[in-house]
Amino acid sequence: MKPDTSKKKSKTDWDKLNSKSDSKINYSDIPELGESFFKNGKLRMPKTKPRISIRLDPDVLEWFKSYGIGYQTRINAVLRMYMEAHKQNPNSVDAKKPRCATKCKITGI
Repeated sequence: MKPDTSKKKSKTDWDKLNSKSDSKINYSDIPELGESFFKNGKLRMPKTKPRISIRLDPDVLEWFKSYGIGYQTRINAVLRMYMEAHKQNPNSVDAKKPRCATKCKITGI
């Protein structure tokens, strides 16, 4: 099990829960999953993301890091939202690929 990395305190009484045997846990609100549920199931492994090197302004990187573990995932999410927003309107000025050899300034960010 992963170590707890959450900043929020859990409201679960873990000692009480760990002291119960499985037979004492109330599963009435959780339907049992039978063979029919798993019959057509497929194992889907998450796609691995390629490792890249990206240059970010120090203050931008520190801002994302200030929110703790998962800052790379958050950066990816922001880039994905930007990409998805501009896919919907491919003719927008912001959606056009920048044409530059060294330094680019993308407007509208």
